[in-house]
Amino acid sequence: MHSNPFSDIELARRLAAVRDRMAAQDLDLLLLSTPENIFYLTGLDHWGYFAPHLLVVPPDGTMTLITRSMERVVVANQVRNAAFEGHSDSETAADLAVRHLTTRTTRAALEGAADQAEKIIGALPGRRNRIGAEIWSAGHPFGLGHKLREEIAGAEWVDASGLVDALRHVKSPEEQDYMRAAARASDAGTMAAIAAIHDGAREADVAAECLAAMTRAGGTPPGFGPFIRPDARIAEEHTTWGQGSYAAGERVMLEVAGCVARYNAPQGRLVHIGTIPDDDAEMAEIAHRAFDGALAAMVPGRPARAVYEGWQAVVDAAGMPEYRRHHCGYLVGIGFPPSWTGGNRVTGLRHDAGWVLEEGMTFHAMSWFTETGRGNFFFSNTVLLTAGGAEVLTRTDPRPAPR
Repeated sequence: MHSNPFSDIELARRLAAVRDRMAAQDLDLLLLSTPENIFYLTGLDHWGYFAPHLLVVPPDGTMTLITRSMERVVVANQVRNAAFEGHSDSETAADLAVRHLTTRTTRAALEGAADQAEKIIGALPGRRNRIGAEIWSAGHPFGLGHKLREEIAGAEWVDASGLVDALRHVKSPEEQDYMRAAARASDAGTMAAIAAIHDGAREADVAAECLAAMTRAGGTPPGFGPFIRPDARIAEEHTTWGQGSYAAGERVMLEVAGCVARYNAPQGRLVHIGTIPDDDAEMAEIAHRAFDGALAAMVPGRPARAVYEGWQAVVDAAGMPEYRRHHCGYLVGIGFPPSWTGGNRVTGLRHDAGWVLEEGMTFHAMSWFTETGRGNFFFSNTVLLTAGGAEVLTRTDPRPAPR
């Protein structure tokens, strides 16, 4: 989190693709507020996204990044393809956005474009001033959106949520390199955590070993976790280590994501301290067969639901047709806290997912069996979809092995 990781060619390719989508949706201006999407177009990698950022994308010309004035130095150091405008802490990003757009419109009038004086800058002559905004972004709070709509008169506001997200689904060769590096950091952290787990081990010590190993392997702070939970809290989806210690006979759940250049590569493992119960060992076999069934269904051009069907078919054949999951994985890649899913949406491999698998997509693919009534097991991996099928990027041994 200290430099722009992208080449100029990569950034230009992405911006051109966004502008193509703007044209297809008849947008005269696009206001982006999702941290992952701003990073995707500019390379701005910092933790300042807790305060609203707005990236103003016109149909041509230079983009403008609006955020707090104090971010001037990091923007100057990292962003090469957008102008910067900063606001003081006595006003908001919306205040500055209104002023920015109004000033540019006034300039158009002073330069003789009287017919454009009532239009938002960036609108093409004769257009309807359709402005796209990510209204489902966590970076687009109600107050910001309300002020923009109240004070920018004459605009037609359009929900552009997902416009850039869809472009991020397929990873370029540059991005795939970062996913592979993140997977190596993920393996380092996972193996260190597993090695640290034993009867009497403190939860905090296991977490410390995991984080240290990921960092030494080139990782930066991940978007999520790591999630490291004792047996009593395995079913808690998004909690992590506490102040306790592990004991013989317990299971420990790990979900760890290495992160490099904001690209996250999650994987999950279930560790048994001591012996493995027979029903858990049986469930481990089912979990591995189901995971292989999901991988076999990952073929470019197929609907995403085919992956879930491949997983569920193994579960059904194992005599568990009543056991169903909300998904068996989801798209991953760029992620800022608090998520490695790429924002506040989850694009899942669900039973009803109609979107199409494409070469270059990366997934957190999982085979999760808890609270089944006949044993528990879980593991997951980051998977890259290639022309030849699914390639598993995270390599930590997923077979059950007692500690």
